[in-house]
Amino acid sequence: MEQIMDNLSRLAIHTITTKQWDFPTACQKFATGGVRGMGIWRQWLEGRSLEESKTLLDDHGLEAVSLVRGGFFVSTDPVKRQAALDDNRRCLDEAQAVGAPQVVLVCGAEPGVPLVEARKQITEGIAALIDHAQALGVILAIEPLHPLYADCRSAVNTVGQANDLMDQLNSPLVGVAVDVYHVWWDPDLEQQLQRAGERICGFHVCDWKTPTEDLLNDRGLMGEGCIDIPRIRSWVEATGFQGWNEVEIFSNRWWATDPDTYLSKIKEAYINHV
Repeated sequence: MEQIMDNLSRLAIHTITTKQWDFPTACQKFATGGVRGMGIWRQWLEGRSLEESKTLLDDHGLEAVSLVRGGFFVSTDPVKRQAALDDNRRCLDEAQAVGAPQVVLVCGAEPGVPLVEARKQITEGIAALIDHAQALGVILAIEPLHPLYADCRSAVNTVGQANDLMDQLNSPLVGVAVDVYHVWWDPDLEQQLQRAGERICGFHVCDWKTPTEDLLNDRGLMGEGCIDIPRIRSWVEATGFQGWNEVEIFSNRWWATDPDTYLSKIKEAYINHV
């Protein structure tokens, strides 16, 4: 039992992964199952005060690893861009209140905005948040998304592009969250992870199934697909990263199963394939 607990010591699970459970239930189930880290999606904070959510985490011995998600900076409408900044400031406030050290940014894209302009808006949006992030001590974690999402979710699609952004912004409050689902295909990944170095603040794991039936909601458990997760983890850890390994799985198939059994399978997959 102690060996299993040691193997799980850096395991965190996102609430979206086990979306069958509300926040109090997830806290109880994670704690009972030996999971000590939680990536919190913002909708799981709804319905109670932030203080109550923090108490739930503390009472179950859980650590808020990340708050998901901010971003969505891109729009042809300046009113919407301002609304996004206001919402991101609220997101940072929420992260600080529940003890999450970082807000994960899905940076945004819009079909009517050319990619060059989209990346300019993203840079400006993150820059506008740095002072607020610094005051709270919360990191803005850029999450590169797979190029198939470049039309409407994120114009930041590689770790290299995230590095360019971080170089330009030049702030210790801006980092990168590396999700293997989005970056595993990149031939420059190892080199760009080395370049990111200590700016890597998050590492997300799942797997890419073949065939993939739904490009959003058919991710696999680790070991169900073609991603060499241990190799990518070794590259990330070669930079000095010793943070949490966050399981983030969107899966209609797994969401339809018994969540207790699913949690057991997540832990088994984590031990064997991460």
